[in-house]
Amino acid sequence: MANKLWGIDLGGTKIEGIVLESRDNPKTLVRTRIDTESDKGYEHVLNNIKRLIDMLADEVGEQPEIIGMGTPGTIDPPTGLLKNSNSQAINKKPFKADLETLLGIPVLMANDANCFALAETRMGIVPEVDPNAKVVFGVIMGTGCGGGVVVNNQIIGGKHGIGGEWGHNFLDESGGKCYCGKSGCTEKIISGTGLEDYYEQLTGTRKKLKEIIPDARSGTDENAVKTLDRLVHFFGLAISTIINVLDPDVIVLGGGVGNIPELYDRGVAEATKYIFNPRLETKIVKPKLGDSAGVFGAAYLCE
Repeated sequence: MANKLWGIDLGGTKIEGIVLESRDNPKTLVRTRIDTESDKGYEHVLNNIKRLIDMLADEVGEQPEIIGMGTPGTIDPPTGLLKNSNSQAINKKPFKADLETLLGIPVLMANDANCFALAETRMGIVPEVDPNAKVVFGVIMGTGCGGGVVVNNQIIGGKHGIGGEWGHNFLDESGGKCYCGKSGCTEKIISGTGLEDYYEQLTGTRKKLKEIIPDARSGTDENAVKTLDRLVHFFGLAISTIINVLDPDVIVLGGGVGNIPELYDRGVAEATKYIFNPRLETKIVKPKLGDSAGVFGAAYLCE
């Protein structure tokens, strides 16, 4: 296996690639991104990934022997088909097998939230706040809501490839119907989209979360206050189930919603009400790597 670590982060609009010097010296040798252009179809997405890898190879002067990739959705273990992706072009396709055929090398894949969790565990915030952490849960709360589990520096993908997918646990019926076919999913309630939907239901007006939260803090909009209160309450309730099941050392909150400061005081206090313990010692922290986390985590799949 080559010493260098190669990673690709496949997003709905961008594909990002990186080459790191080595596992022990994760210096970035080259990093670049191109448009996904998923509207042009499945084969076009595959060819764009190959084009990006060729660009990286030209920069470092060698081809990869193996590559890691973070994807929206996950590979279904028994069928080999990609599932649960919000990028419809690659859903229900033998994405991993087709990509390996096109590239001629093994491709190691994991959900993008798992890659986020792995990156923050290996080279992000986790070593700073708890160098001895064994169990880490990574959360991405943005337009959607996902999660990833890392135990002893290894991703826990699970029997169905859905390890960490807390976004589609039932949380409360008020969330309404979800695209997954169920109702009341966590994603429908505490994602940025879910909170904006809730505010619109209250007011008849659509506003961005970045406008709603300041209005809630100032107290100038009672419906904004209700929206922030909803986030705090249901975040605490939702994350308490993760704590009760996994009992993680560290939880890292990524995504735009994860930047809301109230999650780290009021949200933590709310979670403390629901966990099966008299106190909450799990560290709940912001990520260090930001938008970089996914591609770094993908590279670390290759070690």
